[in-house]
Amino acid sequence: MDAKFYKRFESFKKSLAALEEVRSRDLGDSFVLSGTSAEFSITFDLAWKVMKNIIIQDYAVVDFPKGSSKEVLRKAFEFQLISDDLWMEMLRNRNELTHDYDGEIIRVVCHEIIDKYLGLFDDFQELVERRYGGIDTKEDEHAGR
Repeated sequence: MDAKFYKRFESFKKSLAALEEVRSRDLGDSFVLSGTSAEFSITFDLAWKVMKNIIIQDYAVVDFPKGSSKEVLRKAFEFQLISDDLWMEMLRNRNELTHDYDGEIIRVVCHEIIDKYLGLFDDFQELVERRYGGIDTKEDEHAGR
């Protein structure tokens, strides 16, 4: 894998760690909900882009339509990077959140993030770390790859 992959994966892990804070926050606070919505979208976007990097580099698949997270998720399922169709539900919720101007959607989705999606993100992180040897090193160590 190239340096871009490692940097993106490290960003995914940091974003996921920040998102996991929602478990200990007051879900009645609109600021917490707004931050959760933003962090969830960032974490999701980084996850599918990491998947895309893996699919391109390990499976030589390059015919994705530009910006097609749905197609990346389909391929990720096909190549067993993910094992649950809840990722498609997660994509729908992420897309809905971009139009959540009054905070009503995040009030519902926030519980799904805690109850379902955090576990899926954790599973994906563990799979990538197992597959690529932990990836605990600094990104500058990978710059020479």
